[in-house]
Amino acid sequence: MPIYRAPVADTLFVLNDVLGYERYANLPGFADASGDVLEAILAEGARLAEEVIQPTNRIGDTQGCKRNDDGSVTTPEAFKDAWAQYREGGWLGLAVPAEFGGQGLPYAVHTAVGEYFVSANMAFMMYPGLTQGAIAAIVAHGNDEQKAAYLPKMADGAWTGTMNLTEPHCGTDLGLLRTKAVPNADGSYKISGQKIFISAGEHDLSENIVHLVLARIEGAPEGVKGISLFIVPKFVLDAEGNPGARNAVSCGSIEEKMGIHGNSTCVMNYDEATGWLLGQENGGLKAMFVMMNEARLGVGLQGLAIGEAAYQNAAAYARERIQGRSLSGPKAPDRQADPIIVHPDIRRKLMTMRSFNEAGRALALWTALRSDVAHRSGDEKDRQLADDLLGLMTPIVKGVLTDKGFEHAVMAQQVFGGHGYIEEHGMSQFVRDARIAMIYEGANGVQALDLVGRKLAQNGGRAVQAFFKEVGEFCETNRSDEKMAPYTKALKKGLNDLQAATMWLMQNAMQRPDNAGAASTDYLHLFGLVALGYMWGQMVKAAQQKLTGGAGDAAPFCEHKLVTGRYFMERVMPETAAHLARISTGADTMMALPAEAF
Repeated sequence: MPIYRAPVADTLFVLNDVLGYERYANLPGFADASGDVLEAILAEGARLAEEVIQPTNRIGDTQGCKRNDDGSVTTPEAFKDAWAQYREGGWLGLAVPAEFGGQGLPYAVHTAVGEYFVSANMAFMMYPGLTQGAIAAIVAHGNDEQKAAYLPKMADGAWTGTMNLTEPHCGTDLGLLRTKAVPNADGSYKISGQKIFISAGEHDLSENIVHLVLARIEGAPEGVKGISLFIVPKFVLDAEGNPGARNAVSCGSIEEKMGIHGNSTCVMNYDEATGWLLGQENGGLKAMFVMMNEARLGVGLQGLAIGEAAYQNAAAYARERIQGRSLSGPKAPDRQADPIIVHPDIRRKLMTMRSFNEAGRALALWTALRSDVAHRSGDEKDRQLADDLLGLMTPIVKGVLTDKGFEHAVMAQQVFGGHGYIEEHGMSQFVRDARIAMIYEGANGVQALDLVGRKLAQNGGRAVQAFFKEVGEFCETNRSDEKMAPYTKALKKGLNDLQAATMWLMQNAMQRPDNAGAASTDYLHLFGLVALGYMWGQMVKAAQQKLTGGAGDAAPFCEHKLVTGRYFMERVMPETAAHLARISTGADTMMALPAEAF
């Protein structure tokens, strides 16, 4: 059976020693989660993840969700008890503003414990995950009546939420959607249409499900300019604000999926269901993007979380499984063979996963802190910079962490050899579950196009230039430090490759847009490598400072950081050159064959 231990010590190191969490104490919510309180929150989140949520993961995968004859959905055994404990701890509303029933704690804290919960059971965490996105959309665009009616119950976990975008003929290109909204005399709307791939669309964990649905009001403009967003609850609220009459929305079927079997991914049918406009008429895409951006950061965290869980199991197996002898001589002469962890290729896999996960964790938390500053700071300049970097990093966090999360789940499975292909060890589930994160909330190819086509040029390139400046100044500040040289030299080389790729796009993408499209995925991953390398630079600096000051019992932890960071710089960071080489070839050979030749 798979194992999992939440990396609390690593999270605290990143927050406290690397990112300077205490420097944000002046922002709302941070004072309520400082020092010992932060540590206690992470420790309790780890306990819940390890002892309550993780044991439900295999159950959810094998049992799946069941659609009943009346259209209701039964979730796997043990989910209800886990949900009750998750709800009782107030975890869903951790970062929701206190005025709406949440605890108002930093988004960075929510991100930190969120990793633990997703590593424990990704499918289970999709129920609150979509709810948090729906909460964000209602906070940003709801009127006072809507906020009062829905947010406290959703923050409490009594009600959950969904996002309904995709239709059978319409995925990324939302301008093609056909779901229609017909105005009623009382200001509500009749919503009719079908949505597919709706995560947590119907289930038995909450008293009500608040669907956020994109639809086109009769007579609205064609394309994305005519899309509106509606609140369509499973049960229409009565005069007291409690779930009342059953709305005309139902689960037509549960999708048969490769993974995340514990989550009810539904086909949802709206048959003149009653809904209420959320935000401005024809402003649905803008309102939904609040939810989508929140969800994209959450999906990036899923990639990291699954990669971490898979790595932990691979490392444990490699320490125990004996097979063959070390190339440099027996390491366990009292046994018939050596543990496979002595073999360089196994070490390559483990070090690649570990070095990525530790940097990915830092990047996720660094980005979460940018979100906190953007939404909580009283300094307009600080808010603008944080919001710029948050927008820039969102497609990178989503695309890179999920691509690599899947790649590393497969890599971890490979460590098990044939046993990785057998269900009893659980590695197959990690691979199957990780795969969806590359697809939903905007497929990663779309994330790459968003980065190249929108984020680079936004506000005259203000965000990307700010990032280049920050990384460049870090390299320059530490240039004369001999201990930092192996790290800063590799990081500066990666930054140079990223700047060269950016310049190439500026010179070659305008006259031929296919050049931007052909370069986009390589550019996304090149940018991701530099961002991860920057995280490693900061982690190594912090580890060296702790060692210089006398790390005590933390000395081995810090020494391990230096080795792992050096592996990343020596073995992973050089990939920036390959990405730059591919980008620089342009789109010619990629687009040369006629369509009928494929």
